[in-house]
Amino acid sequence: MFHPFQNGWNHSFFDIAIGPILTAPGWIIAFVMMLAEALTDDALTMELARLASREREATATFIVHLAEFDMRRLYEGAGYPSMFAYCRAVLHLSEDAAYNRIKAARAARDYPEIVGMLAERSLSPTTVRLLAPHLTSSNHEALLVAAAGLGIEGVKELLARLFPQPDVAASVRKLPTRAGGTRLETRVDRPAEPFGAPVAPAAIPVAVLTANPAVPPRPPLVRPLAPERYEVRFTADDETRRLLREAQDLLGHAVPTGDLAAVFHRAHTVLVADLKRRKFAATSRPRSGRAPNADSRSPQAAVRREVAARDAGRCRFVSRDGHRCRETRFLEFHHVVPYARGGRATVDNIQLRCRAHNGHEVDLFFGLGKRWAKGRAGKEVSTATRSGTGAMPLPSG
Repeated sequence: MFHPFQNGWNHSFFDIAIGPILTAPGWIIAFVMMLAEALTDDALTMELARLASREREATATFIVHLAEFDMRRLYEGAGYPSMFAYCRAVLHLSEDAAYNRIKAARAARDYPEIVGMLAERSLSPTTVRLLAPHLTSSNHEALLVAAAGLGIEGVKELLARLFPQPDVAASVRKLPTRAGGTRLETRVDRPAEPFGAPVAPAAIPVAVLTANPAVPPRPPLVRPLAPERYEVRFTADDETRRLLREAQDLLGHAVPTGDLAAVFHRAHTVLVADLKRRKFAATSRPRSGRAPNADSRSPQAAVRREVAARDAGRCRFVSRDGHRCRETRFLEFHHVVPYARGGRATVDNIQLRCRAHNGHEVDLFFGLGKRWAKGRAGKEVSTATRSGTGAMPLPSG
């Protein structure tokens, strides 16, 4: 691998020709935008790849220089108490960008292979930051190779397998808002128990005041802890809490402890089965369908079932270079030969498409501008919905 900190490293490896210093950024930006608009599709694709390559090299170069700057503690001479403060005030990095890059720079000083992997984009500053606490002189080579190309979620899964953490205690935390807007957050961390059970004095939550009068709710969290074990956290309203309590009561014989994970598993098993039944006509005992209507645009239940199984519940669009879309949300039934051109709702002529690629197919077949603009009439509606071309939303019930 490439070791930039070893003696004799050639700094020109990451040199980037940036041209003359620009003194009129507004005009330059407008000029660059005009150039981009004038490019053909193939030329634009090539130029974007070239710019991405330069960005990777620039990021790796930045990490190297940041590591050296940090080691010399030059931020102190510049009047800043920390590398983080310097990055925020002088380099104008966001908090996340500063934190990730500082962690990556310090890890790269200990393990120079990281710089080459940043340049190759097999690692990012964020994934390096996740790996850094676990890297040692004995495991860093194998761990870096294993993490290459996984992305953030993949690295989290890898670390959960290699360095499993204990399960988190099930809890319910009340987040009321005091008069005047000050938020009072209460935290309870104890073993799972049914709602309404008496709370021991030692488990009484401790209040934590937040001065911000408009604190947004905490974002949902799904974090791997160990192989096949995850921490799931979100903020629920009172109605959801009531339904959860009712579910615990109804499952009292099957789940006597009221364990939240068991309750949610059962609830989602039923929910997912119902959604698949409604969207894909999934059933363990399919009935014989009626004779197909040759003039119908809507695929019948048997067709929806077979198409969903064949396409594995995922968009089936494949690009010219063979990449298949991975989207599993906002799926629609797509007519390969548009209905307006005589296409029928048969298994051979129906495929799953995500909303974006369903509309993309409309543009390819009928030309650009055939879809409604996003937001018109409060929602995005494809031309196919209006004229019976290609886009066919999944049935909702």
